[in-house]
Amino acid sequence: MQTELSPADGTDDLQYDQTNDRYVFRHDGDGTATITTTIVHALASIADTDVSQGEFSLYDSVDPDALERIFSQKADGTERTGGHIAFTALEHEVYVYANGDVIIYPPAETHRPTPSR
Repeated sequence: MQTELSPADGTDDLQYDQTNDRYVFRHDGDGTATITTTIVHALASIADTDVSQGEFSLYDSVDPDALERIFSQKADGTERTGGHIAFTALEHEVYVYANGDVIIYPPAETHRPTPSR
């Protein structure tokens, strides 16, 4: 089965996987952006939040410095190849993998019972 992916608003590398109801992004470890910057911009795009106006801080969900250390190169200079971290931010479930994959699940819709008449 092929998964349909389409670009999300304003972020070329962020794609929505409709089949699995999630956003998929690949962090470029060789680029200039840090993993936390990548996550913040992805979440801001998905949740339609303006990070420059202080509407969201990653510190509310996870320690960005610890996140950077977890996914940085090992002491001997080799890349980390395994492991992941999961946390909730802006009511979205965020999964960050050592290989650079960032998977973000939107908030589950609250199913409210239909009022009786």
